[in-house]
Amino acid sequence: MKLVLLSGGSGKRLWPLSNDARSKQFLKVLEDKEQRRVSMVQRVWGQLEQSGLAESSLIATSQSQVEMMHSQLGEQVPLIIEPERRDTFAAIALSAVYLYSQQGASLDEVAIVLPVDPYVETRFFDTVKELEATLQVSQAEMALIGIEPAYASSKYGYIVPSSEPDASARQPSYRTVDRFVEKPDEEKAKALISQNALWNSGVFAFRIGYMIDLLERKGCPIQYEELAKQYHLLPKISFDYEVIERMNNIVVIPYDGYWKDLGTWNTLTEEMNNSQLGRGMVSSDSINTHLINETDMPVSIIGVSNVVVAVSPDGILVTDKQASPRVKDFIDYDQEPMFEERQWGYFRVLDYQKYEDGSCVVTKRALIRQHRSFGYQLNVHREESWTIIKGTGEFVLNGRFMSVKAGSTLHIPMQSLHSIRAITELEIIVIQTGRDADHNQVMELYRTWDEVAEHAIYKR
Repeated sequence: MKLVLLSGGSGKRLWPLSNDARSKQFLKVLEDKEQRRVSMVQRVWGQLEQSGLAESSLIATSQSQVEMMHSQLGEQVPLIIEPERRDTFAAIALSAVYLYSQQGASLDEVAIVLPVDPYVETRFFDTVKELEATLQVSQAEMALIGIEPAYASSKYGYIVPSSEPDASARQPSYRTVDRFVEKPDEEKAKALISQNALWNSGVFAFRIGYMIDLLERKGCPIQYEELAKQYHLLPKISFDYEVIERMNNIVVIPYDGYWKDLGTWNTLTEEMNNSQLGRGMVSSDSINTHLINETDMPVSIIGVSNVVVAVSPDGILVTDKQASPRVKDFIDYDQEPMFEERQWGYFRVLDYQKYEDGSCVVTKRALIRQHRSFGYQLNVHREESWTIIKGTGEFVLNGRFMSVKAGSTLHIPMQSLHSIRAITELEIIVIQTGRDADHNQVMELYRTWDEVAEHAIYKR
């Protein structure tokens, strides 16, 4: 049995903290048992470890999220890297081919796919473990987990069963699936619940051979490298629409425990232990109000209830909690992410100026964690000036090595190879000047400091 966690999304529903570079699963707004702030992906991975499932789990994610995954889960976390975002059908197809052609999984082995960010009790993963046996006993093509609804919701899709479980069965109880209903209104949801319908959790299991056969019938390669090259040709559609809803032999296991999709500000804040994260004040008569502030600016909320105020370098959101799912319709801003977490630390854009002649000036504050480093890279269209404001480190520019400390200033000409390693935690003010076009075009020659030390530094 293999577990594949899907990690995608563009981060619109939890703007401004989430963006194209930092989707919702990476936001550290939850707490673990030790009251440390953790992200959704860190919480779920910890639950997989507790359940004994981490060793058989992989995460399918886009290239843009690799550094974030390594930063939050460690460099050893196994990843299946999508060349681009193409919805869940393509991601699952690539994952199945990876398991088959790269890991040597048999056609009869079961793959279980689940979102990377469900908010569940750890015992939910006991139900996940039941999926493999359910497939074997039922001889179904697909096995799902359905959530016993807590209320009539229009936010979730519904699985409508066609039968009750066999009470005499020794194996885990399951029901056959009659049909699916996508996000009905509340009145229709009430009617569906009266028919024993379940919320669709987005968790399902299938034999790897099923997907391999499907891809062969579609004329797609079943070798990982080849499918990755043709990834852009796969349909941009959800796995539910392309596969599940066209199948006839599906079963579902009901789950009656706690489950929630934390995809919007109103649902996320319900699971936050603190009503305030970051600098500011919330008056005592502001009832059921949350402040999440990632900036150094103080934010005061006075006499306003049932709202979320979220502040980041990307923007400021003030929303009624019930209206918060509409945020994605109000963020059509032409700007790049102003905050990005990287494997080595993070950077925050302090100022961005674009001029009519196509030039620009970008000012950033970067933090490099102790013993971490950039890759050995060059900027194609911009030169940089660095001022070290905290810590000590080692810097290399076009093969020339020097020690740096707080107060050091460095000039990096355009298309010059450079890297830096933090001996102690480093903070740097970076000023980039150059062309606005191809703003993120960076070429990397070596990834690690060991490679830089071995191949790029002039021997002294």
